[in-house]
Amino acid sequence: MAANEARQAVEPTNRNETEPRLIAEPGLSARVARIAEPVIEQLGYRLVRAKVSAADGCTVQIMAEKPDGTMAVEDCEIVSRALSPVFDMADPVDRAYRLEISSPGIDRPLVRKSDFDRYAGHLVKIETEIPIDGRKRFRGLLIGTEGEAARIRGDEAGESVEVLLPIDEMSEAKLVLTDELVTQALRRGKTAERAARAAKKDERHRRHKSGQAGPADSA
Repeated sequence: MAANEARQAVEPTNRNETEPRLIAEPGLSARVARIAEPVIEQLGYRLVRAKVSAADGCTVQIMAEKPDGTMAVEDCEIVSRALSPVFDMADPVDRAYRLEISSPGIDRPLVRKSDFDRYAGHLVKIETEIPIDGRKRFRGLLIGTEGEAARIRGDEAGESVEVLLPIDEMSEAKLVLTDELVTQALRRGKTAERAARAAKKDERHRRHKSGQAGPADSA
């Protein structure tokens, strides 16, 4: 990517084009996120989280996904190739670092309102910026959303209690790894695989009809 193209990629895009994140990172990680997010969005992906850690000296982790929640190895490579020259120019970290692009994983962070609707019915762990009902840490079954808040059901003294937590007041929200969550993730992966195979089959069919044989067709 040329320098002027990289500079344009750093400039913010119209954030109304994608659903905003309601839970964002602080400090240096926030600076990295501001640079990475418009680049990722231009590629058709969504930023989930940016994190700068001391792993391997210094690691800049960018967690991204497609709008449907999937992220294959090939997608990570695409994002990495686009972000590397942008970060080289913007220089968001004042020391040598390793850039790591990853998918959200099964026990993923929840950062957008749609995340809390998509994963309703699963266990979550939530930490809030300020105490709510005298607590900052919550764990329970995610029911869904009401307005800009998430409703979860937990147990207190053997009784089922529901609480409504404003999403923009959360510092972190994450799925808890369970057998049900793993099963759903596997099912979603198989669906994405079938869709990819169908898309390739349609592409081969179109090339055949137009007389344009690809490598696989001419082998």
